[in-house]
Amino acid sequence: MAEYVIEFGKDGRPVEPDGRLDAPAYHRNHEAIRTVLQRFLAGRSGEAVEVGSGTGQHVLEFARHLPEITWWPSDLNEQHLRSIEAWRAHAGLPNVRAPLRVDLADPAWCPQMHDGSGPAQLLAVFCANVIHIAPWRVAEGLFAGAARYLRGDGRLFLYGPFKRAGKHTAVSNAVFDTSLRERNAEWGVRDLDAVETLGRSVGLALVETVEMPANNLTLVFERAKTP
Repeated sequence: MAEYVIEFGKDGRPVEPDGRLDAPAYHRNHEAIRTVLQRFLAGRSGEAVEVGSGTGQHVLEFARHLPEITWWPSDLNEQHLRSIEAWRAHAGLPNVRAPLRVDLADPAWCPQMHDGSGPAQLLAVFCANVIHIAPWRVAEGLFAGAARYLRGDGRLFLYGPFKRAGKHTAVSNAVFDTSLRERNAEWGVRDLDAVETLGRSVGLALVETVEMPANNLTLVFERAKTP
């Protein structure tokens, strides 16, 4: 069943004194997501950005199991950024950097991506459960930035619920979609074809669609091959 929208820290769950927040979805999906990332990234090195890190728990899972990669978490919400930093301090992992304040509606993402103080030539971009709870321009900014910052062999990983050929893959996703659109007309579960078309428009090709638990997918994009 698709995850319903919450703002971490305002969902009735306790907040640790240091600001760490806990996302219930993390405990349900982190192993499945990490397994997909390991299949593509194990044994490789470089820098990766997680956009829309939320509480910051997922990026620590990835960093523990893919230690040769330097991970940069990010978010736009200030409470989430505090949680990410608190989790980073709590874990003490050497390959997790301080969180970036990224606004995906801006194709440049943030100043650190191009002023030399942040990551460059990314091996991977990971984004989970973002583009359906944001206007379409956020998806456009995500793909524009990924196309700009990924290195030649880099990949974009996009996790969440999607429609296929304009149809929902489960009743729960249809209910979720309705709830999103009632909350904000610009939100909604995106169609896989539309996302694939958006990727092609910036030179990123969908190379694999991975079925995930609870009617979710992980979409894997890489730079389109030149004919």
